[in-house]
Amino acid sequence: MTGLGALIRRDMKLYFKDKGMFFSSLITPILLLVLYTTFLKKVFDDSFRSALEAAGATVADSVLNGVVGGQLISSLLAVSCVTVAFCSNLLMIKDKTSGARHDLTISPVRPSTMAMGYYLASLLSTLIITFTAAAVCLGYLACVGWYLTAGDVLGLLLDVFLLTMFGTALSSCINFWLTTDGQASAVGTIVSAGYGFICGAYMPISNFGTGLQRVLSFLPGTYGTSLLRNHAMGGAFAEMEKLGFPGEVVKAIRDSVDCNLYFFDHQVSGTQMYLILVGSILLLVGLYVVINRIAGRRGAR
Repeated sequence: MTGLGALIRRDMKLYFKDKGMFFSSLITPILLLVLYTTFLKKVFDDSFRSALEAAGATVADSVLNGVVGGQLISSLLAVSCVTVAFCSNLLMIKDKTSGARHDLTISPVRPSTMAMGYYLASLLSTLIITFTAAAVCLGYLACVGWYLTAGDVLGLLLDVFLLTMFGTALSSCINFWLTTDGQASAVGTIVSAGYGFICGAYMPISNFGTGLQRVLSFLPGTYGTSLLRNHAMGGAFAEMEKLGFPGEVVKAIRDSVDCNLYFFDHQVSGTQMYLILVGSILLLVGLYVVINRIAGRRGAR
């Protein structure tokens, strides 16, 4: 444990020492919030209004802002928890390019310990960013329309924590194979551009074709996004029901924004979503440790 603690402290110091990397990771979620509220808020607003009008219902602006704001911040956090993890996990690649990785491998440190050192250091660094982003998002929601309960806030923070663990594990498994800064930049660009679509953050999965919906239902990030949606928007939906909205209308809206997810026509419960997400984290972390052990044995030969 002493060796693991030393590796974690070393990796975190190097991460925070690179001010450009740290501040770019920190500002990315805030910049996304500005872009989302500037360009996507009106799109989501118009979409909800048209859906309510089609159902012959009207809703107060504060409730509508609570629903739209919840969708915006859940989208932002779902993307940030994974994309920021790829940025904070670049130290693994920098150690390869600088030769520091070679020095560490010839030291009396087991490959599995080194692997967990990288993972935990990246996780802690990413959590600082994602929890800061969550605080900013909650502040934004308080300004536009707050309907969250204490349980909703705690659930949202738990979702952020688990998704950050998932994003860090995923980036660790992928970044392990990268050896140059160019490769890291290319992978980061691909993840930043594509992950938001396949996890349902940019566009609800319910808008896709049936075949694509079934394919995406196998991806763990999809369920992480849905959990964030439920905790960020659940209070506003409860308020709509208190105002007399028919249950089928609220259910239809929840379906349209992926609060309700279906696996081959079977609705996935919140407990099942958590089990899928936690299971994926354990699988990816285990795979990452095994990869490092195998690579360490080959290097020792």
